[in-house]
Amino acid sequence: MKRVIIIGAAGRDFFNFLTVYRDDPDVEVVAFTAQQIPHIAERGFPASLAGPRYPKGIPIHPEHRLEELVGTLQAEQCVLSYSDLADVDVMHLAARANAAGADFVLLGAQRVLHSTKPVVAICASRTGAGKSPLSRAVVPWLREHGQRVAVIRHPMPYGDLAAQRVQRFASEADLVAHKVTVEEREEYEPHIAAGSVVFAGVDYLAILRAAEQEADVILWDGGNNDTSFIKADLYLTVVDPHRAGHEASYYPGETNVRLADVVIINKVDTAPAEAVAKVRETVKALNPKARIVEAACPVKAADPGILKGRRVLAIDDGPTLTHGGMAFGAAVLAAWDAGARELVDPRPYAVGEIAEALARYPHVKRALPALGYGDKQVKDLEATIARAAEGGVEAVAIGTPIDLARLISIPIPSTRVSYTIALKNYTLDQLLAPLLTGAAKGR
Repeated sequence: MKRVIIIGAAGRDFFNFLTVYRDDPDVEVVAFTAQQIPHIAERGFPASLAGPRYPKGIPIHPEHRLEELVGTLQAEQCVLSYSDLADVDVMHLAARANAAGADFVLLGAQRVLHSTKPVVAICASRTGAGKSPLSRAVVPWLREHGQRVAVIRHPMPYGDLAAQRVQRFASEADLVAHKVTVEEREEYEPHIAAGSVVFAGVDYLAILRAAEQEADVILWDGGNNDTSFIKADLYLTVVDPHRAGHEASYYPGETNVRLADVVIINKVDTAPAEAVAKVRETVKALNPKARIVEAACPVKAADPGILKGRRVLAIDDGPTLTHGGMAFGAAVLAAWDAGARELVDPRPYAVGEIAEALARYPHVKRALPALGYGDKQVKDLEATIARAAEGGVEAVAIGTPIDLARLISIPIPSTRVSYTIALKNYTLDQLLAPLLTGAAKGR
């Protein structure tokens, strides 16, 4: 029997286990490792989800112990099962596993679930490329054309895994009942506000079957730059010219580009023209059959007057700034556009886990990442903003998808920043109408 360690970050790793390894009599998964997300290591994958072959469940250990675990657990394979990694970092992991004596495995993108309903998958080359605004445009179009849409969101199971097996979010009460983190709320709340139902959790076969009961069309709302868990009838991949070249140098974002029916080059209104051209040529080389669509991503402060002429603290999406590698987000762009006198460096004011994150990601100098994977991070975020206000910051630009001011105290004037997507050389009618024609014909 082959002994396997699944290298993960609370998401794809559990999916790979449940769909590929759990019922394989020739494999024993001896451990998961955890990376990227705080407070998830040293818990366990519960026996209730792991099945009868794993009556004690499966332990989850920090990734930095990988070599030790290969030795003590006599693991023969290490399976990489998380996303948004530079290709060179993937190979560093491979070298660590190989040097410890284990094979290094990447599962193929064909390891997916199959739906009884048409599926639109929205994925990306990097986190923060613009999946969410595209999802928020696609869902209303489908609903306006008479389709019931269920949104299935990439997993973010950071709490009680057994309780999170299948989650359904249709109201604020559901968000409260499931005790979601800020990161989860950022993804679910905009869909709920638009009248959609969101499904997520751990067991994606059960999640898909539940969603199919309420929908004519399934929308896969991807996370990071991971590939879709569900076989797609229309595969949309968003790429970011602010990080030109990353579409061919990050895992598994390049896979998304190669799988795509349509590649959307987003943010062409703010990225250099030469970067847009470079991305276009790379996409053509990787996937010459894909339709290439350009899109603007306009950002707008709800009240620009709050930011004009002031020292501004810009708060942007946490994963985009941290492992996404961006030095700025929508809040920074909106603050400059509104005429902010200065964008304040958050680092001198950061406390606790926020300070640790900024030290780990030194490229972040003009924006505060809205990290909230747990109560401690939320409290540290609130304390960081309070210290910045005491230090002379005069206003806050909130570039998160949710109204952060509803969740934490912000003691100085603040304004939300919105961002949308505007397709330029194609319309949603052109991209999505064939999907409905196929559905009408029974696919």
